[in-house]
Amino acid sequence: MQWSPKQSGSLRFQFAMVSACIPPPQLFQLCISCYSHLVECLVPDDSIAPIGTLEEDLDTLGNILEDNVPAYILVRLDDPPSEWLAVSYVPDSAKVRDKMLYASTRNNLTKALGSTHFTDSLFATSKDDVTAAAYRKHKAHLAAPQPLTAREKELEAVKAAEREAGGAGYEASREKRSHIGDRVGFQWTEEADNAVKALQDGDDSRLVILTVDTSSECLQFASSIECAVHELSAYLPPSDPCYAFFAWPHTITPEPRRDIVYIYSCPTSSAVRNRMLYSSGARSTFHIAKTVLGATSLLERKIETSDPKELTEEYLKLELGLLDSNDAASAIPLAIDGDEKKPFARPKGPGRRK
Repeated sequence: MQWSPKQSGSLRFQFAMVSACIPPPQLFQLCISCYSHLVECLVPDDSIAPIGTLEEDLDTLGNILEDNVPAYILVRLDDPPSEWLAVSYVPDSAKVRDKMLYASTRNNLTKALGSTHFTDSLFATSKDDVTAAAYRKHKAHLAAPQPLTAREKELEAVKAAEREAGGAGYEASREKRSHIGDRVGFQWTEEADNAVKALQDGDDSRLVILTVDTSSECLQFASSIECAVHELSAYLPPSDPCYAFFAWPHTITPEPRRDIVYIYSCPTSSAVRNRMLYSSGARSTFHIAKTVLGATSLLERKIETSDPKELTEEYLKLELGLLDSNDAASAIPLAIDGDEKKPFARPKGPGRRK
């Protein structure tokens, strides 16, 4: 338990009188010590009238304090004069019992006199710690930015390296650079970026496939193929995950149009590590693609599948909301190749440790 001595009535009274002075004095220093006789309590030792500014008065404290005797000093600030600095002076050469006594009463002193009065505190172990120069260092330390963690330092180093790189090597478009800085996701290669953008310019039915380089975790271009909707399942990797963008011209809607559809394919037979990697970047890849292509070019609805064989024209119509309600019920067969139709199988996260 924390030991708390009594605060003498004269201490509270003297501090209250000085704090209530109107107009307040320029500066007021009150030296306090823990007095031990029949009862241990905090008593005022002395009060010192100001001789100048705060810094000038701090330089005089060395003449008042003793080398081996701890003390509390309450110092009125210059601006605003209603605020106080609490100085705890406990020299290294003081007795062990005195160090313990002052350590246990430091917080109790300011609480007893009113914590709102004290806007700053200073802990000193020698007379050199209570000079004007020491107080300036103390204020500079408080104003300095907080130290960075190891992770924050690493991120700062990465950002600095990116800034230094500037125009060297590949730079994506302005939109691409902005979403790389603002979103969490894979870094796109220049070839992948250009292949997806090129889908806006053509009028054919085309499939662009992007894959993740597992060593660098960069999103890279895999292939760009002219592909009809009924050929879609044949061109997607059967046993490896991928992100695909399918430019699909059709006349299903009253007005003919060419939609670009985002497809996240993650077969259940793929390696667990790859499934986890692609799953973590599926959403961010879609949002980045919206920035690259423009929100109006990429359909808001997206396709997720764990079996590329199910990607038929009827399946796309249903998933993208392009079917009438009367046709939707019979659009997808209950079985494919004799197997029961299963929902998209998202990879499970690691189990909880016991």
